[in-house]
Amino acid sequence: MYRQHIGSAPGRFRVEVRTVGASEVLTPVGELDHHTAELLRAPLDRALDEGRTRLVVDCSRLDFCDSTGLNVLLGARLRADAAGGGVHLAGMLPTVARVFEITGADAVFTVHESLATALPD
Repeated sequence: MYRQHIGSAPGRFRVEVRTVGASEVLTPVGELDHHTAELLRAPLDRALDEGRTRLVVDCSRLDFCDSTGLNVLLGARLRADAAGGGVHLAGMLPTVARVFEITGADAVFTVHESLATALPD
């Protein structure tokens, strides 16, 4: 298992990255907005560039997501889909889930109740 922490704004936002089987698991922690979106875009792009097309975003520690953060995830989904993979969202908190519901983005992602259910056996 490979583990990495990305982010330079302690206490504001960071992304934990690890490989679990065929999945690249990214755990954004804090608030995903126009100031922090690049901190998530970079590891998503890196995973896709390295051929890892099954991306699981563990949203259980994501406190907020604005339209910029949503666009980062949508961009990764397009790239992953084009490569035969996908982006799975897991464990969304109610405030973040509401953003996805209002925008209709929840219909274009595979959404799981928890990280455990998002990872294949």
